[in-house]
Amino acid sequence: MSNPGPSAAVPAHRLNRPSPTTADKVRFLGIAASYPHGPGTVRVEETHMSWVFLAGSRVYKLKKPVRYPFLDFSTLEAREHFVSEEGRLNRRLAPDVYLGATPLSVDEDGRMILGEADQVVDWLVTMRRLPEDRMLDRLITANALTADTVERLSDRLGAFFAAASAEYPDPAAFVDRYRREQAITSDVLLDPELGFDGARIGPLLERFTESFDQVRPHLEARLSAGRIVEGHGDLRPEHVFLSRSIAIIDCLEFNRDLRLLDPFEELAFLGLECARLGADWVFPLLYRRCAESLDDRPPTDVIAFYWRYRALLRARLSLAHLFEAKPRTPEKWRPLAWRYVVLAERDTVEIIRLDG
Repeated sequence: MSNPGPSAAVPAHRLNRPSPTTADKVRFLGIAASYPHGPGTVRVEETHMSWVFLAGSRVYKLKKPVRYPFLDFSTLEAREHFVSEEGRLNRRLAPDVYLGATPLSVDEDGRMILGEADQVVDWLVTMRRLPEDRMLDRLITANALTADTVERLSDRLGAFFAAASAEYPDPAAFVDRYRREQAITSDVLLDPELGFDGARIGPLLERFTESFDQVRPHLEARLSAGRIVEGHGDLRPEHVFLSRSIAIIDCLEFNRDLRLLDPFEELAFLGLECARLGADWVFPLLYRRCAESLDDRPPTDVIAFYWRYRALLRARLSLAHLFEAKPRTPEKWRPLAWRYVVLAERDTVEIIRLDG
C-alpha cells in the first residue's frame, strides 16, 4: 500500500494534461474507494498547513502547496522532501506509527491513483491510526488523566531528551530569536484592528521585555552548558497518545532551527497547553520528574520565561488566523488568544507550583 519513502522509483515522464489541483486531490482522497485497503469511511480534516484523511486503520496527510517565511511546501520536490523528513523525525517518539510515504499519481488515462502510476503529482505521509480517546487533550477534558500516566509520559520525555545530543547554535542568534519573535508578538497583540485591551496587554508585554533582559544570561549559560537539543518542536496535548505504549506524533519537521531548544521550554509549552485545558497540575509533575531524570534544575525565572514566551506566542498565532483572507472558524481565535494572555499573566509561583 505504501512505499518506504519518497525515493522509491516512479516513472518520471510528464503527461500532456494539466496536473490535478489541490481541490481535486482533496476530493479524491475524501472518497473511501480511493484507498486500496478498503476503509469503510474517510474523515477529512483541514489544518493550517495540511489536509488529513482518517481512512479506517490508516491516516494520510497531504501537505498544502503553501509558502510562509518559516516553511516552503510550494513545490512537489519540497513536499516530497518534507514528507520523508516527517517520517524520519517522528519515528524518534512514535517508531511504529509512521509507515512511510505514499505517492499520489495519475495514470495514462488521467485518473488519480493512491500508489505508483505514470506521473506522481504529490506525496502523502502514511500513518497507523491511533485511538483518539487516548489523546492527552481528550483525557484531560474527560477528567480521565492520572498522575501515574503523566509520570510515564515524563519518563518517556526524559529518556528522549537525555539521549539527544547537545547542540550548540550560535549563542547570539539563538537568544536574539526570542527578542525578534516577541517583537512580532507585541505588534500583533497591540494591533488596533484586533481591538484587544491595550491597557491590559501593554504592561504585560513591557514586563515580559524586562524579564528577557534579566533572564538572558541564564539562557546563554544553558546553551554553553550543552542543554540545547534537537527536540520535538510542537509538543502539544493533541500530539500525545497515552496507550499501553506512548506515542508522540506531529513534530515540527519543516524547520530544524525551531526544533533546537531547551527541553524545559518544550515541557513548559506542554504544561501551558494542559493548563489551558484545565489540568494545572500536569506541568509541576512533568517539571519535577524530568528535572530528576535529566539531573537538571533550571532557575525558576527561566521556566517562567519559557511559559510566558510560549503563552504570548500562542496568543499571537491564534490571532494570526484572523489576518487570512478566509479564516477557518473565525469566532474561535479571539477568545483562544485571550485565554493564552490570561495564562501569560500568571506569576512564577503559580506556574511552578512546586508545593502542589
